[in-house]
Amino acid sequence: MDVWVPYLILCGGLAVVLGALSWLARLIRRRGGAGGALAAYEEAFRASGHVAHHEIRAQAERKSPSASPDGPFRRKR
Repeated sequence: MDVWVPYLILCGGLAVVLGALSWLARLIRRRGGAGGALAAYEEAFRASGHVAHHEIRAQAERKSPSASPDGPFRRKR
């Protein structure tokens, strides 16, 4: 029995660490804090990736076009 105790402690510690990291990842995703850190990294080391990040953010913030007041089909005169 004494042989298994260190292995059980190791497995228990690993389970606790993985659980804490998954909880932290879920918290960061929910708050939206991961995008800023990644953008700073991309700006510093990959300029083309930084430009792509700004394009993606602009597309996400863009409003969808509103519907035509005449309906979906408009007759041409």
